[in-house]
Amino acid sequence: MEKKHSFWYVILIAAAAGMGGLLYGFDTAVISGAIGYLQELYNLSPAMEGWVISCVMIGGVIGVAASGFLSDRFGRKNILVIAAIFFIISALGSAFAVSVTMLVFARILGGFGIGFASALSVTYISECAPPAIRGRLGSMYQLFTIIGICATFYINYGVANSGTHAWGLELGWRWMLGYGTIPGIIFLFLLFFIPESPRYLYQKGHDQEAYKTLKRINGEEIAKKEEKEIKTSIEMEKSTSVKELVKPGLRMALGVGIFLALFNQVIGMNAVTYYGPDIFRSIGFENNTEFLATSIIGSVQVVFTIVGIFLIDSLGRKKLMAIGSALMAIFMGLIGSVFFFNPANAGILLIIFIAGFTAAFCVSMGPIPWIMIPEIFPNHIRAKAVGIATIFLWGANWAIGQFTPILINNMGSTFTFWMFAVINVICFTFVMTIVPETKNKTLEEIGLLWKEKGKDKSTTNQQPVNDSL
Repeated sequence: MEKKHSFWYVILIAAAAGMGGLLYGFDTAVISGAIGYLQELYNLSPAMEGWVISCVMIGGVIGVAASGFLSDRFGRKNILVIAAIFFIISALGSAFAVSVTMLVFARILGGFGIGFASALSVTYISECAPPAIRGRLGSMYQLFTIIGICATFYINYGVANSGTHAWGLELGWRWMLGYGTIPGIIFLFLLFFIPESPRYLYQKGHDQEAYKTLKRINGEEIAKKEEKEIKTSIEMEKSTSVKELVKPGLRMALGVGIFLALFNQVIGMNAVTYYGPDIFRSIGFENNTEFLATSIIGSVQVVFTIVGIFLIDSLGRKKLMAIGSALMAIFMGLIGSVFFFNPANAGILLIIFIAGFTAAFCVSMGPIPWIMIPEIFPNHIRAKAVGIATIFLWGANWAIGQFTPILINNMGSTFTFWMFAVINVICFTFVMTIVPETKNKTLEEIGLLWKEKGKDKSTTNQQPVNDSL
């Protein structure tokens, strides 16, 4: 009996593209270890501290904005190669920076690469993966992101304990930032062993090469079905353009994509990731124990991201996001209460509540938006649409990085975390009322879903009926 797909080949494809998440995870976490030294070395204000952390998102927004158009012209794989090169140069530039200005420039350059990878890695995986396991493979990006975050927390902890505080001010933070060359080189190396996206190849008329990839991924029977569906959808959509996104149906898809991107960032996880050591330090952690506490949270991220991978295609996207956002609202409220009441065992409670919030995030709003955003758009505008949605994601990411220290400094930690609790309640409401379920649907079936909803809306003047939990 013929295999449904070449398992290890599919894993190689997903792992290679997912490595783009490792770059994102490294950059997200490494600055949390370096920023304390940089703040002391350069006497940074809260606003400047936020700028050093958030400046990478400026490059990210530009990279994301250009990724869709560039990948449609030059291919998903080629732009991912450029992303890896940018990140390697950025890591080296950050390590050898002689001023804040040079550091900021190097981080913005790295943002270009991370922006390309964040938009295209999951798009590439979704266009290659068999429908039955697309959710799990798409979550490889998030898994690698979390592995990158966790590994970097431990790297930061190890570097911080490798010398005196004076050594850390002079060289320690440079070693932290310089380690980014390692995931960049690994990412670049693996990209040479994966094919171009078959859907992109069909769009460019390279049918033989595209079918060869589909056959190796799915087996001959499923490959023929996939080829027919892809060609049919491409033929139907040749006369359309990105303006299709503002028409009924796909306008709804764009709205869902944008809000998923926003909620992935503004619910509070990145505030913990970027400023974890500072948050723990503010409640009494010292002598590098703040780095250890942050590393523990990173380990929780890895464990529950793996749990989420096994739940996404069985329980479904919508149910997990609803449960996760409800739990995150509760834990954010408890985190704010720790700072409000400041009990004797505040440090232990803070670790427990942040770990609970992190676990809920990693099975829901962490990986699922990265999977659903590429899923909900048709072939011909997927890369561009994902780019648009991811611009909002990076914009929200920038806002969290820039304004979290200002909020904590001016409004206090209690207000800041209770604000995140309210945002999670809004996220729960959005998921329950607007977001559809895409589990076990092919990309072409999802595209037809939006068209049918748009048609129903235009003829009945009613809101689309959403899938229930």
